[in-house]
Amino acid sequence: MSTVPKAVLRPAAAHDRSPRRRVWVRFLRHRGARAGAAALGALALIAAAAPWIAPGDPAATGEDRFLEAPGPVHWFGTDDLGRDVLTRVVHGGRISLVVGLVAVGVAAVAGAAIGLVTGYYGGRLDNVVMRGMDLLMAFPGVLLALLVIAILGRGLVNVMIAVGIADVPSFVRLVRGSVLSAREHVYVEAARAVGLPDRLILLRHMLPNVFAPLLVVSTLEVGNAILVASSLSFLGLGAQPPSPEWGAMLAAGREYMRTAWWLTVFPGLAIAFTVLAVNLLGDGLRDAIDPRLSRS
Repeated sequence: MSTVPKAVLRPAAAHDRSPRRRVWVRFLRHRGARAGAAALGALALIAAAAPWIAPGDPAATGEDRFLEAPGPVHWFGTDDLGRDVLTRVVHGGRISLVVGLVAVGVAAVAGAAIGLVTGYYGGRLDNVVMRGMDLLMAFPGVLLALLVIAILGRGLVNVMIAVGIADVPSFVRLVRGSVLSAREHVYVEAARAVGLPDRLILLRHMLPNVFAPLLVVSTLEVGNAILVASSLSFLGLGAQPPSPEWGAMLAAGREYMRTAWWLTVFPGLAIAFTVLAVNLLGDGLRDAIDPRLSRS
């Protein structure tokens, strides 16, 4: 009586896993992804619970506590106006995370829409749009954001719009490249043959094909958006005093770097920690969705 070797049964069991499950398993096995997700989750929780973790007013001043060093009362010290730095850093996390998410959301939605249309229809429209994207990509992201702010004016909302516009070309190129390879597939030709409108072909067939790479790039771009937004606030073009935005806090503390190091160290560490967590999460998503791109 013959028996089926166990080694033959194992691959069949492995094939029973759905693609989503395989991606999830690879993500959970990725150490950097777990660390980034945990760190980013902790940051989001702290930002959401800021009124309870640091119940004080981040703009409240104190005449008797100017430039106090970190201690048991004020763990991160106080600034030149007597404001508690810990309270400002915790509340500033809400601003920086929202700025990064909104800016990338604007870039992803606009870039995906433009990339879908130009990649699907091609021709002169594709040529004109892509030459425009090449022109925008010739400018560094910060410089392009500065140009947009020069047109729109200062302010946190304008910073989100400026950073989003600066990121649009990268999303357009990504989505367009995916659509160019997908539009020649058999299922797209079949959809055209049965008379399905182009709008439904783009939404039902093209968009799902670009969603995975779009998610990975969006995650990675959040960290870059936070950095650019903080840089603009540092230059005085973003959040305005007394807003506890991290870039604005760095700008306010640069005059006291020799005498009050905590004014720049703690906001700087918050920016670095957040960007590192986002990048670790993005790398993990990329390796989980497409292991061929793994650098390990």
